Amino acid sequence: MVNKEKIEEGVRLLLEGIGEDTEREGLLETPQRIARMYEELFAGMDQDAAEPLSRQFEVTESGIVLEKDITFYSICEHHMLPFFGKAHVAYLPDGRVAGLSKLARTVEVYARRLQLQERLTAQVADALMENLHPKGAMVLLEAEHMCMTMRGIKKPGSKTVTVAMRGAFEEDAGLRESFYRMLGV
Repeated sequence: MVNKEKIEEGVRLLLEGIGEDTEREGLLETPQRIARMYEELFAGMDQDAAEPLSRQFEVTESGIVLEKDITFYSICEHHMLPFFGKAHVAYLPDGRVAGLSKLARTVEVYARRLQLQERLTAQVADALMENLHPKGAMVLLEAEHMCMTMRGIKKPGSKTVTVAMRGAFEEDAGLRESFYRMLGV
């Protein structure tokens, strides 16, 4: 759970640390605004990713289910700067499916935490395997990292791509090829 008072105190110290006047009119309510913003940005800290995937439906079909172009926003734990992009989430059902919005909600739960893109990718794939028990899962994230674009090397537009494969997607090159073809890659 987010502790708003500690965040407000930290923001005041940060403002002082960069040489700002915390009593300046434009900054008077900044600590409270940032505390409310962090409560929203880190809402995934208090959420269980199993919850969105708990609503399932029985199916007899067994083709790939892919939800692509799921927009996500997260905060990198190294610099506490945003990274954002698209998630492409697929699984091969084994008798049960989740509603399509539940895949996006699963991405959202994990994205709303201090993150590394590599961990986020793996967490989504693992959540699918643990909760849907599919034959396999594959997750691809492509994201732009503000620590690469607005500071450091300053390369706007550069994207980081991460992939996690589980089960049948690890074992079957044809399934992986189908996944990439469905993405238009």
